[in-house]
Amino acid sequence: QVQLVESGGGLVQPGGSLRLSCTVSGSILTINGMNWYRQAPGKQRDLVATMTSGSTNYADSVKGRFTISRDNSKNTVYLQMNSLKPEDTAVYYCNAEGLLNGKSTFNSWGQGTQVTVSS
Repeated sequence: QVQLVESGGGLVQPGGSLRLSCTVSGSILTINGMNWYRQAPGKQRDLVATMTSGSTNYADSVKGRFTISRDNSKNTVYLQMNSLKPEDTAVYYCNAEGLLNGKSTFNSWGQGTQVTVSS
């Protein structure tokens, strides 16, 4: 079984910064991709940033402001969010996919962490 535990959300003023963390644990052989999504009230869950084999991609709305990074030794992915805007307010979810020790695949989600950008 795979668990993803997120932390780092909170309330921040416009223009401020937050760093989200997500640690993956379980009987994991490899983690191929680690991603961040977000879901605002009444809206669908959208992809924010992805990291696969060292390659990163970002939604247009966060390019230049958000940075995804990964510490493989800790099975942890980070999302550094700078110049935050009220429209960044959402629940942020971590997602990871890869192989378990028994060679079956997994695609798992964290519980979500609330980010609120407001003055």
